[in-house]
Amino acid sequence: MPQYTIYHNPRCSKSRATLQLLNDHGADMQIIKYLENPPSVTTLAELVQALDLPLRSILRTGEAEYREAGLADLKLSDSELLELMHQHPRVLERPIVSNGNQAVIGRPPENVLALLS
Repeated sequence: MPQYTIYHNPRCSKSRATLQLLNDHGADMQIIKYLENPPSVTTLAELVQALDLPLRSILRTGEAEYREAGLADLKLSDSELLELMHQHPRVLERPIVSNGNQAVIGRPPENVLALLS
């Protein structure tokens, strides 16, 4: 089983740089192109817990899809937010790298070094 999982968008320069950094360090990893294979609601909840960040902090609020999907509504519960994030993966901050217990957002890519040490 890979030691790391990267939720990757090949069109994103930060995601490509993070993937390169992981490769440069010889990381055994699974690459998930999350726009093609969105994380489940359960996986998203686990990632948020591993990130140790508020749920809304991993949303890309500048994406048109964020507004169109109604994610700006502060009345949404966490479970409603997670379901919408699953349905609209473009709104996820990227890339997210996880080693199971911990996760980081690769913005900047050097953030992943904390997981590698």
